[in-house]
Amino acid sequence: MITPRFVDAILTGPSSGPSPDGDGRLQGVEDEALDAYSRVVTTVAERLIPSVASLRVMRRVPGGRRAEGAGSAVALTPDGFLVTSAHVVQGSDAGTASFVDGRELEFRVIGTDPLSDLAVVRAQGSDLVAAELGDADRLRVGQLVVAIGNPLGFAGSVTTGVVSALGRSLPTRAGSTTRIVENVIQTDAALNPGNSGGALSDGLGRVVGVNTAVAGIGLGLAVPINPTTRHIVSVLMTEGRFRRAFLGIAGGPRPIPPRVARETGREAGVEVVQVAEGSPAARAGFRHEDLILDVEGRPVEGVGDLQRLMTGDVIGRPVSVRIVRGGGVQQLTVTPVELTG
Repeated sequence: MITPRFVDAILTGPSSGPSPDGDGRLQGVEDEALDAYSRVVTTVAERLIPSVASLRVMRRVPGGRRAEGAGSAVALTPDGFLVTSAHVVQGSDAGTASFVDGRELEFRVIGTDPLSDLAVVRAQGSDLVAAELGDADRLRVGQLVVAIGNPLGFAGSVTTGVVSALGRSLPTRAGSTTRIVENVIQTDAALNPGNSGGALSDGLGRVVGVNTAVAGIGLGLAVPINPTTRHIVSVLMTEGRFRRAFLGIAGGPRPIPPRVARETGREAGVEVVQVAEGSPAARAGFRHEDLILDVEGRPVEGVGDLQRLMTGDVIGRPVSVRIVRGGGVQQLTVTPVELTG
């Protein structure tokens, strides 16, 4: 935490000990800065390392043999639920979770959602140290983050960095279905193979992301922990899978024409660039260049907004969609179906 004393030290230097040439003053400022930085990192590490597990995952391969993979996971509840990356447990139904206190607990895969790259496993334990979840929507570029995981098999490893960018997109795939994970966090905290599924924390020790990929040298990505992903994890814990609705359109963001914007109070929508043949959208009468304003009164300004609204509760029931077509506002009714791979 950056204290008032630290700010004063930056502005005026330490209150005592400076040498006449100023070297002591500079050294004092540097020491204060390092102390403040170190206190944040060590506090986060002490708080989160007990909650982060090293996963050994057993996968079936052709011929009946089992291959071993590795990753990380974060304890969600004391009774054994952990969140990890879907690709860490892909093709597996069980494995072993190791904690820094020496415990090695068998786990089973409860549910996976490859389209968000999130999964939930449950270890055979009853007194795990559950991590506190934060809200990635509150992050700011330049903010200090701490990554804790199992890179290259070294459990409980801590790296630090800053939020390099927000709002990145991560393509994911399940079978023949491709989806974009929105609002992915980009960080320069060092991530290596085995970090996937580990914790990305803010300076208060709250988990704001699940490390998911190493995109390049000095570049790491994490799926954000926010209301959308919290809901996905909750459903995986209770139902084992996350159902998504399918409309059958491809689109992109587009500004709303000025006159319609004044009438509706909306600034942007999603333009339909393709309608899949035989899809719910085709049957509902959607056309190329239609501009979607809202779904059941909830604004849609980007593809991510539309994806977030296509949840299991709208599958199989009529849904009202307002669109702009030919300069006027119209309403269509579409009945989404379940998205399958």
